[in-house]
Parts: sequence; C-alpha cells; structure tokens
Amino acid sequence: MMNINKLAIFCIAALMLSSCNKPEETEGNATRNLPLISTAKVQTQSLAITEQAIGNLEGLIDPVVTAEVTARVIKVYVSVGQTVKKGDQIALLDASDFGLQRQEAQAEVARIEVLLANLQRTVERNQTLVNKNFISENALDDVTSQKNALKQQLQAAKIRVASAARTDSKTRILSPADGKIEKKIVDSGEFVRVGDPIVQIIGNQKLRAHIPFPESIATKIRPGLEIKLSTPTSDTVVTTTVKEIKPLVMADNLSVDVIADVSNAADWQAGASVYAQLILSKKEGVLVVPEQSVVLRPAGEVVYVIQNNIAQQRIIQTGTRQSGWVEVLSGLEAGLEVAVDGAAYLTDNTKVKIAQATETTGKPDAAPHQQATP
Repeated sequence: MMNINKLAIFCIAALMLSSCNKPEETEGNATRNLPLISTAKVQTQSLAITEQAIGNLEGLIDPVVTAEVTARVIKVYVSVGQTVKKGDQIALLDASDFGLQRQEAQAEVARIEVLLANLQRTVERNQTLVNKNFISENALDDVTSQKNALKQQLQAAKIRVASAARTDSKTRILSPADGKIEKKIVDSGEFVRVGDPIVQIIGNQKLRAHIPFPESIATKIRPGLEIKLSTPTSDTVVTTTVKEIKPLVMADNLSVDVIADVSNAADWQAGASVYAQLILSKKEGVLVVPEQSVVLRPAGEVVYVIQNNIAQQRIIQTGTRQSGWVEVLSGLEAGLEVAVDGAAYLTDNTKVKIAQATETTGKPDAAPHQQATP
C-alpha cells in the first residue's frame, strides 16, 4: 500500500513539473502566425483603351534598276545583300559605240563652224560691195540666208554632241537610293536592252505597316489615332499614327486593313511581321488597383481593404485590365489601402501582418495588353 501511495505522489509531481516547463502563449508568437501581406493604395490614373494585332511590313522604296541604253555589261560591282548608298556605281556597260557617236557629232560641229566662219567673211565683203553699189541687195540677202541656215545646223550638231555625251553617261549605272541589293538579275558579259532589269534594291527609309484589325471595331478606327509598332528584327518601338483604313473588309479573315507608315527606322526590314498596339481612346480619372489584389470569391470579384491590420472584404466591379492594373468601376474609393501579395489567402475580418507597401506611383502602360475583340 505504501508503494502505491509513493507511485501516485511521484506521478503528481511529474505532471506539476511538466506544467511548469510548458511555454506560455505570448503576443509575439501570435503575431508571427498572422498572414504576411504587402499592400498598395487605390489610385486615380489615366487609362488607355487599346487593341492588338499582328501584320506585316511593306517596303515603299524597292526600285528595280534597269538599263537605259542597249549595250553589253562590262562589270556588275554589287552582290546580293550588299549595302549601297545613293549614287554608288552598280554596273558598267560598254560605251564604245556611244563614244564614237559623240566624236562624230563633235566633228560635224567643227565642220559647220569652219563653213560658218568662211560664210561670215563672205557676208562682210558683200556688205562692203553693196555699200559701194557694186552688187545688188539680193546677192547679200542670199549669203545672209545661207549663214543663218548654217547657224541652225551648228545648233543641231551641238545638240547631237550633248545627246551622245548623255547616252555615254548612262553606261555608268548608279544606285537611285540607299538600301540593300535584294536581287542581282544580270552579270558581266550579258547583253541588255533598254528597260532590261539589272538589280533590285530594297530601302528601309520608308516602310508601310498593314495590320488587320477585327471588323467589329472598324467603326472605332479613324486616321490620326496613335499606334505603337514593334517588329522582331529590331528593339526599337515606333510610335506613329493611322494613315488610312482600307474601305473593304477582307473576306478571308473578316478584318479591316489598317495602314501606318514607318520612316527612317534603319534596323526595320521590309517583309517582316509587325506587332501593333492601337490606342482607341483614353480614360481620365480611373480608379485602379494592382491585378494581384483582385480575388475571385463566391460573391464575385473582391479586394481586401486593410484597416488597423484587419482585412475587410469589399465586393467590386472591374473594367479594363491593362499592364498589371485593373480598373475599378465601383466598390472602392481612392486612397484606401488594399492587400496585394497574399490577398488570395485572406478572408473577411482576418488579422494580418504587413510586410511593406508596394510602390504604385507609376501609371499603367498606355499600349499593350488589352485583348483584341474576337
């Protein structure tokens, strides 16, 4: 019996000792167990309504350089892919025949000048004889007419010299614009006639973007609207305006062809694809919150307003989503603090611990991210 009592006393002492050693629940421990969130303020900003589409680039400067005279090709100085400047020599044609024609015309000029000088002296002598009444006026008139006729022949001969010189200069084929050689059509030794192509040049100084937008928004598009363009061949984003809208709806994809021009984009290439972001309109004074703060619940889309470290659920109506921002149509006021990171794990009237406020002073991007209407 004594042993049983001793065992009971020992057990009671062990329980009391265990109870003394158990850590008490402190305020610090409770705080560490609260959900950790970040917050941002509801802001009033401007918001752009945009549409996106992918099109292609057309080169407006793509001349095909042709022969202006009939001759044999002596040498072609360029190759495919080579960059040329306006005025660079592309090819040389045989100028032998044109040189002979120019020499022939020059000889004719010299012959007529000799005849004209001799006839001028005859006119002067006849004028003296007429003054002395040794010959009649008719004789002087005949010589004078011959002199005038020779002057006209001299003028014609000089024009032939200039024409021959100009034809001779056309044997040096020059680049009409800056660009790259897209196609080399003839080579040295070939015979070309007037109008035969020599090379094709592609210039990127002026490009035209063709972008198909859905027919459902055709009435909202007009010339002058701002449009941002980018292409895979370049890191440069070009901001321009809509130049025109083709009147017909394309039957194959039920879209309208929206045209915008791109000038002096050196690293853009004709034929490449182009990504377009068309700014249809801008809203001023729009309430926005970060996209992470909007949570879907059975009641609808909600955000959690943080007041005194307590999350209070607010049901909201949303509008445009753009660049990580959501337009709030109703349910919030500017300046309220809402949960951002960690909002998806909250419920109404939950106590929270705030890590740090998210900086949201920047405005939503005015270009990408609103989906085009299907």
